[in-house]
Amino acid sequence: MPANRNALIRYKTIDKCLRNRQRLWTLDDLIHECSEVLYEYEGIDKGVSKRTVQSDIQIMRSDKLGYNAPIEVKERKYYTYTDAEYSITNIPLTDQDMGTLNEVVEVLKQFKGFSHFDDMDDMIKRLEDKVYTTKTNSRSIIDFEKNEGLKGLHFLDDLYQAVHKEQVLLITYQSFRARQPGDFEFHPQFLKEYNNRWFVIGIKKEESHPINLALDRIIEIKKAEKSEYIQTDLNAKEYYKNVVGVTVSPNMKPRTVRLFVGYNHAPYVLTKPIHPSQQLVEKVKGGIIITLEVQLNFELESKILGFGDSVKVLAPQALVTRIDKKLRVAVAHYDDPDFPEKR
Repeated sequence: MPANRNALIRYKTIDKCLRNRQRLWTLDDLIHECSEVLYEYEGIDKGVSKRTVQSDIQIMRSDKLGYNAPIEVKERKYYTYTDAEYSITNIPLTDQDMGTLNEVVEVLKQFKGFSHFDDMDDMIKRLEDKVYTTKTNSRSIIDFEKNEGLKGLHFLDDLYQAVHKEQVLLITYQSFRARQPGDFEFHPQFLKEYNNRWFVIGIKKEESHPINLALDRIIEIKKAEKSEYIQTDLNAKEYYKNVVGVTVSPNMKPRTVRLFVGYNHAPYVLTKPIHPSQQLVEKVKGGIIITLEVQLNFELESKILGFGDSVKVLAPQALVTRIDKKLRVAVAHYDDPDFPEKR
């Protein structure tokens, strides 16, 4: 079993390398990466032989494990996938895989109902539904929210391991506003999912306050071996305590946001609060008034605008002004027959 586990680690490492088309991979590069990962995960410090990695590549190319990986050698030196979208993680599960997953689901279901595992219910139900539909080749019973085109999910495991092992990373990142990607050292602290997107929160070496990085904007991740990890007391629950979404301003204090919600949306807002701090202040003609104790950020504005004419901001005035301006601009767009202009 250990040999199989080590081989699987090598296959996944080679696959990860060949999916990274930002650089060229020689056989020596692949040997080095496999050796590093085996040392990191299994404590094996004797490295990996050239013959072992060559054998791994041949197995991945073959139908032995069902991979049929389209690996080619360019210029008689550089290994790559001929199909840029290929990954061994995308191949169908075998009957043995399905049997193992089914056993895992049955074990996990034993923990349902225990308070310490409340957060696992959704995960178990997702896994159970996936195993059932794959095994029976039938329609899914539950339709979970998902983003099929979401990029960057393959970085999740690397980032999780970096947080767990307190590793400094060298990240190549390009925000939506940046014209070119940039490189910087990053000290990851925890991961966050919001609105079907993933973020990693951490410290940039040049800055003292935490920042959010969207995984779909990350281009490449490397280990910064010689840098010392910056340990913080960041706690996800406390860090996001006063915000809707993921945008936290370190120097901004939470404000009391007062909202009128019309009766048509009031039941939804009461049963699914906009924020944990939400309080019902009073019932008035046509609806209800609620308050939130939050920072004024982009996600809050988006949430309010999403209710359309069913919500009115009553306070603070700064938020009233911003929402009013955005709504007026939106109306102007609809009133303008030439919007959007043709190029």
